[in-house]
Amino acid sequence: MLAKRIIPCLDIKDGQTVKGTNFVNLRQAGDPVELARTYSEQGADELVFLDITASYEGRKTFTELVKRIAANISIPFTVGGGIHELADVDRLLHAGADKISINSSAIKRPQLIDEIASHFGSQVCVVAIDARCNELSGKADSACDGHWQCYLNGGRVPVDKELFSWAHEAQERGAGEILFTSMNHDGVKTGFANEALARLATQLAIPVIASGGAGAKEHFLEVFAQGKADAALAASVFHFGEIRIPELKSYLCTHGIPMRK
Repeated sequence: MLAKRIIPCLDIKDGQTVKGTNFVNLRQAGDPVELARTYSEQGADELVFLDITASYEGRKTFTELVKRIAANISIPFTVGGGIHELADVDRLLHAGADKISINSSAIKRPQLIDEIASHFGSQVCVVAIDARCNELSGKADSACDGHWQCYLNGGRVPVDKELFSWAHEAQERGAGEILFTSMNHDGVKTGFANEALARLATQLAIPVIASGGAGAKEHFLEVFAQGKADAALAASVFHFGEIRIPELKSYLCTHGIPMRK
């Protein structure tokens, strides 16, 4: 089994780190540069920076903030938000990003995935998918009995795309990874959407990053063992000190999950 990754996520609004529940009710979570430096020092495997209102507000990602964060970390760095063309990708890579995450722009113009993959390589292109299950089964793990509908503009606008078919198309177009956030699980802290994640992992040949639902160390164990995720992304449990990354990695290692050093 390949080593699994732990990835803190900085959701950025107006230059500050925020965190909400089910994509709403945002609250301040700290200075992004300080948080990024802390996570790098604690042994996070990667860092994700998402400018969560850039697409909705029709503007570009904060390049200067990306530069400041990149200068303070020594781990791979993925940046997303407001990326619509190759010039945006080039600008952010030059600012210090290692990978680019696209979501709304990929749904609106899927050819952007092909263009990024061919110009910069698939390893640069992460396709993020925000999806909501229209009908939950009521089981303890909130398995989905219905349709996983994709959303754009930070979960504001439903679109006529379904999670599994869209993830497969993104892979075929050249995406290097899929970052799947369950909107039902986001910020609720009751565990990840493991059933959907396992299905994605089985159907795809590229890595799947799980997002939405982390509330305890056990949830990370479940997302790797049951959800078959390659990486687990979380925000508030790290931002507010509920889980420290070194202890989380130690816990996972003792339970047989291979972790990067």
